[in-house]
Amino acid sequence: MAKEVGVAEHGSFSGKDYQDPPPAPLIDPKELTKWSFYRALIAEFIATLLFLYITVLTVIGYKSKTVPDGSDPCDGVGILGIAWAFGGMIFVLVYCTAGISGGHINPAVTFGLFLARKVSLIRAVMYMVAQCLGAICGVGLVKAFQKAYYTRFGGGANELAPGYSVGVGLAAEIIGTFVLVYTVFSATDPKRSARDSHVPVLAPLPIGFAVFMVHLATIPITGTGINPARSLGPAVIYDQDKAWDNHWIFWVGPFVGAAIAAFYHQFILRAGAFKALGSFRSSSHE
Repeated sequence: MAKEVGVAEHGSFSGKDYQDPPPAPLIDPKELTKWSFYRALIAEFIATLLFLYITVLTVIGYKSKTVPDGSDPCDGVGILGIAWAFGGMIFVLVYCTAGISGGHINPAVTFGLFLARKVSLIRAVMYMVAQCLGAICGVGLVKAFQKAYYTRFGGGANELAPGYSVGVGLAAEIIGTFVLVYTVFSATDPKRSARDSHVPVLAPLPIGFAVFMVHLATIPITGTGINPARSLGPAVIYDQDKAWDNHWIFWVGPFVGAAIAAFYHQFILRAGAFKALGSFRSSSHE
C-alpha cells in the first residue's frame, strides 16, 4: 500500500546495496500545492465509496434472504460470501489505487503507515477525511437503491453481537486490525522486495486475503470492523441507537491494532530501535 523504492546495483538487490527510503516529513505543506496529492485524495474517496457500496449491499442481500428461523437458505451468500466480498473488494481496489494513493482505503492502515513515517501528517489526516466521506456516500447509495431492505436489515452497521462483552469485541477489533496492518507492512516492505525480487509477489493479494480471513473469524463477534470508515459510514446513514452503541470500539480497536502492528514491524522485525540506538551512539562519538 505504501510505495517505496530500494537501491539496486547491476539490476539485482542484496542486503549490502539495499537502503531504507527516507522517512516522510511530519508536516509537508508543499503537498497541498501538488495535483498528485489531490488526485490521491480523490482515489481514496472513490475507492472507499465503492468498497462500502459493494460490501454493504452484500450484507443487506444476505440478511434479506435469511429465513425467519435464522437458518441460511441455499440462495444466500452466507458469512463465507460476505467475507469474500470484503476481501475481494480490498484486493481489487488496492490493486487499482496502489500507484495513485497507496491504496489505503482504511483510516487504521493510514494511521499505522503514519506512525511508521511512511506518510506525512497532512496526508494522513486528509486521507482519513476522504475515506470517511467516501464510506458515508457509498452507504448512502446503498440506501437509495435498496431502501425497502436497508432499514429493515440493520443498514450493514457493525454491532457487538449478543453474548459478547465489550472487552471481547475490543480485543477482536485490535487483533483483527493487527493482522491486516501487519500484512500491509510485510507485503509492501521494500527490503523484502529487494531480497526476493526473483519471486513475483502481488501485494494486494495477501492484503485482500488477510481481510477475508479476519472477517471469517470476527463476523460473529462484531460484524468485523477493522476499518473505522467502514463502521462510520453505515452508522451515519442508518442512524439508529443500536448502530452507535459501543461504536467507539470500532475506532479505538483498529487504531490500537494498527499502532501495535507498526511498532512490531518497524522496531522488532526491522530492528528500527537498534538502528536508532546505533545512530545515536555514532553521533555521540563524533
